[in-house]
Amino acid sequence: MIADLRQQFNQQFTEAKYQDYLHQIDKFHPGSLEFRVAETPVFVPRHFKQQMLEACNDIVGLIEHPEFRELTERSIPEKYRMAGEEEEAEMMVFDFGICKNKEGELEPQLIEMQGFPSLFAYQMQNDVITRSYANVPEPFSAYLNNFDKDQYTALLKDLIVGDEAPEQVILLEVYPEQQKTRIDFHCTEQLLGIPTVCVTKIYAKDNRLFYLQGDREIHIKRIYNRVIFDDLEQTGAQLSFDLKKNYAVRWIPHPHWFYRISKFTLPFIAHRYVPATFFLHELKMPVDLEHYVLKPLFSFAGQGVIIDVTQEDIDKITDPENWILQRKVEYADVIATPDGPAKAEIRLFFFKKKDWPRPIAIHNLARLSKGKMIGTRYNKDKTWVGGTIAYFEH
Repeated sequence: MIADLRQQFNQQFTEAKYQDYLHQIDKFHPGSLEFRVAETPVFVPRHFKQQMLEACNDIVGLIEHPEFRELTERSIPEKYRMAGEEEEAEMMVFDFGICKNKEGELEPQLIEMQGFPSLFAYQMQNDVITRSYANVPEPFSAYLNNFDKDQYTALLKDLIVGDEAPEQVILLEVYPEQQKTRIDFHCTEQLLGIPTVCVTKIYAKDNRLFYLQGDREIHIKRIYNRVIFDDLEQTGAQLSFDLKKNYAVRWIPHPHWFYRISKFTLPFIAHRYVPATFFLHELKMPVDLEHYVLKPLFSFAGQGVIIDVTQEDIDKITDPENWILQRKVEYADVIATPDGPAKAEIRLFFFKKKDWPRPIAIHNLARLSKGKMIGTRYNKDKTWVGGTIAYFEH
C-alpha cells in the first residue's frame, strides 16, 4: 500500500530468505504450523489506519451501549445459552477488507467481527521475526495506541490469567491437536504458562470444573475460550459437563460474546466503512442480488457464504431470520507481487480491561488472497497469499 516500501521489499525478496523465515516461525513449535504464511507483510499508511479506527470507534460505541445486550439476545442459540456471562467482552476483533470506492480510492470496508480471540500470542512472536525479515522501518509498528511487546504481554497475562495460578487457567479448544491454528496454542502456553485442554477432557464435580494433569486433579478457575460451540456438534465431541449449569469459573471471553459481536450485529451499523447489511427476514424491498453476498449468521471461516446470489438460493432458505444479505465490496488488487497482485484483509485486535472506559485497538493480523475470498480453500496452489501481519505508519 506504500509504493516505495513495497518496491523495496519486492526487490530484496529471495526464496531462500522466505524459506529461512518459515523455518524461524516453525521453531515456535516444530511441526505445528499448518496454515500458509504469506511472503510479505502489509505496509499501511497513516490515513488508512485512521479510517479503520474511525469505523471501529462507532462500532465499539454500539457494543458499549447499555441496550446492546438486549438488542443481541436473539443472536444466542438456545442450546448454547450458558450461565456466567460477563457484562463486557474482554476481547474482540474487526476484519477490514482493503477495497476501492466508486472514485477508485482505497478505503477499508468491514467484512466481519467477532467477540472471540484470534492468534493473539502467535502474532506477538510473529511480529519479532517478520519485522527483522522484512526490514520494517522504525516509524512503522504492528501495535496500536502506543503499545509494545512488553505491555501487550502484560495485558494478555492480566486479562487471561489474572491473579490465578497458571495451571488453574486453561486454553479450551475442541481436539486442539487437530486445529490448523494450534501454533497459537503453543505460543500461548509458552507466553502465559497455561495448558491447552480439550473440551472433552474437562469434567464437573458439584459446581466446579476440573481436568487431569497426569494423576493430579486440577480445579479450573478461568477458561480462555477458543471453542466455537456452534461448530462443536459437527465434531461429534461428547461433553462431561452441562453447558446450562452455573459453574464457579470465569470464561474469557464468555461464549455468548461470539454470537453478540458477530455478523448478527452488522445490520445495526450505519457507517461509510461498513457495507449495508440486512436480516433476510426483515428485507421489505427488492434488491439487486448481484451486488450482495448471502451469509448464514451461525457459521465460521466463510462456510455457507454464497457470493453469486440468486433468487433460487433465497427461496430455498427455511430460516431467513438466521441469514443476512451484505452488500458486496470490491477488494483492491493492492499488494504488488512477482506473480500478480494480491488482495488483503486486516484484522484489528481490541481489548478491554475493567478499568478502561472502552475497548482499544492494540495488535493485528493480515491475510493475503488471490482467490474469490480470503481463506485457504480459495487460495490453493497460489503464492504470496496466506497469513501475515500489518505494519502501521505512525
